[in-house]
Amino acid sequence: MTARMDPATTTKWIPGPERLAARVTAVQDVYVIGHFGIAHVDPGTWRLRVDGDVATPLDLDLADLRALPGVDVPAVLECFGNPLVPGELVRRAANVVWHGVPVAALLDAAGAGPGPSLWATGADAGEFAGVACTEYRKDVPLAVARERAIVAFGLNGAPLDDEHGGPARLVVPGWFGTNNVKWLTALTVADRRPEHLFTTRLYQRPVPGADGPQPVRDLDVTSVVTAPLEGAAVGTAVTVTGWAWGAEPVAAVAVGVDGAWGRADLEPRGEHRTWQRFALAVDLPPGEHVLAARATDAAGRVQPDGGARNAVHAVSVSVR
Repeated sequence: MTARMDPATTTKWIPGPERLAARVTAVQDVYVIGHFGIAHVDPGTWRLRVDGDVATPLDLDLADLRALPGVDVPAVLECFGNPLVPGELVRRAANVVWHGVPVAALLDAAGAGPGPSLWATGADAGEFAGVACTEYRKDVPLAVARERAIVAFGLNGAPLDDEHGGPARLVVPGWFGTNNVKWLTALTVADRRPEHLFTTRLYQRPVPGADGPQPVRDLDVTSVVTAPLEGAAVGTAVTVTGWAWGAEPVAAVAVGVDGAWGRADLEPRGEHRTWQRFALAVDLPPGEHVLAARATDAAGRVQPDGGARNAVHAVSVSVR
């Protein structure tokens, strides 16, 4: 199996929060990020190896994978951003429906040992930040992989395309996109974390109370205003709506009007790690106004006002 790489790192996103208004993001509106570019893997030659500390290594082709009992998993997919500037706000996110096979089923079929680490390897290769890599690699605690990860080969009811990691990719709902390894070729049960550019050097950040930087994993608590749009001319009666999400369920969203905050109506998250709709009707006098949203999750984490990648999102509107 070989992968053909597009020659340059590719980033595609539809600017502006207006494209986030749909509960399920259309595939053409889902952002595209490739650290080394976009890999193109022939589905006919693609293989997934499940190896390491296992009783019986597996070598699966796409037909083998599709023959296994599958699941549909709606989940938020969010880009953490450039690991070289981890605090930079990017707002690249989507809410999609993955189809695939639970990683737990593959580990059971292989007779996986206790781990505690599962290495996921992608077919993409190249140079990033001046470092040459022969593959892309991330690691997931084995317990987390068993509890929620899937090997996805479908996206919104269609086969997973090259831009989004096809023929198959790892999906860990509730974790940043960097951990959702595209163009997946191997799952390896190991007794330690791997030493790799994208595991122990990049995608690290300080965590209060932790001994040193920690790998970027759990989604931050976040919300975005999807209506009204930035720069819109609106009437005096306005309903501010948007989406909120995070690793934990969002417990509350406050909507701000020129710095005065009110509690929005918020739908529950349900069983899957999807985004949640919020809405608040407000009355605006004539003039210029700033509308904002600030989310709080079930663990008590609050979306920061500024200076962070998940800073409060605000739009400016005018009432004529």
